[in-house]
Amino acid sequence: MGTQGTESQPWTGVVLAGGHSSRMGRDKAQLPWRGQTLLAHACATLQAAGAARVVVSGDYPGFDCVADGAPGLGPLGGVASVVAAVPDGPLVLIPVDMPLLSPALLRQLAADGRARCVVYRDYILPMRLSVDALSRVLIGRLLADPAAGRSMRALHATLGGASIQPRVGAAVELVNCNTPEQWQAVTP
Repeated sequence: MGTQGTESQPWTGVVLAGGHSSRMGRDKAQLPWRGQTLLAHACATLQAAGAARVVVSGDYPGFDCVADGAPGLGPLGGVASVVAAVPDGPLVLIPVDMPLLSPALLRQLAADGRARCVVYRDYILPMRLSVDALSRVLIGRLLADPAAGRSMRALHATLGGASIQPRVGAAVELVNCNTPEQWQAVTP
């Protein structure tokens, strides 16, 4: 993989929203956020960052969705389904439950093509993933091997991922809301 950016190469934004939201106790994608659902907000953030297309991993009417072909395998199962459904090229993956992400932070990640998989240091999501034949094979092997961990961290390691330093002050944007308490901490 080279160090070229994706400014001239279109990229696809992916919202990971196929989980059970068990810790939240209700569907996180449907939580209200500034006059819209959290899912609509996540899609709008990716569009504002420059995504040529936004895909939702999950099943939500009114959105460009890819159903989870490997249910029960967490975010990695959703990623595998999306990777099987989209053409080669860069993806920027975000979880539905990171409402404070800015378009600028996602643009920085989208433009960094130094490795097949790029994340911010100390965070596994958001993630930039280069989709091609090799990444599809490696993701398939990871899913087929129960001993591999089947996690986003295992995906990053399997693809020889790189970690980049987020800009100063970005930690506040990288807050993940899995529980009602975490959600209350970020809602105005």
